[in-house]
Amino acid sequence: MARWLFKTEPTHYSYSDLERNGKTVWDGVSNNLALKHLRGIQKGDEVFIYHSGDERQLVGIAKVTSNPYPDPKEHDPKLVVVDIKPQTHLKRPVPLAEIKTDKTLKTFDLVRISRLSVMPVSEEQWKRLMEKAGKQG
Repeated sequence: MARWLFKTEPTHYSYSDLERNGKTVWDGVSNNLALKHLRGIQKGDEVFIYHSGDERQLVGIAKVTSNPYPDPKEHDPKLVVVDIKPQTHLKRPVPLAEIKTDKTLKTFDLVRISRLSVMPVSEEQWKRLMEKAGKQG
């Protein structure tokens, strides 16, 4: 099982929306590197949901429920999507400012490539972020 981070603008689609819906198709990704990461995701992987915009914080965890497949709304086979469902709200949201000051997270793509919307999260990064969220993981 791999772990990832998905960014979303909460005024467009928030973690609360995901909880209310029970599942969603994660679409709208067009950046080449983000699409490459999205193509590497597999059913069963876990995902941090990160609210961008004014919030800039990790807020929840979702589970991937499908392998990548072509976006049914687009006519471009390069554009893929995955299905996800909510797992849990983080006990404590983890703000970007706090992530940036943590020396163990200095190589994290969220810090290095801030505009990337889909990125891998290493086991070490996942554990550290879960500690910050007040949860062991």
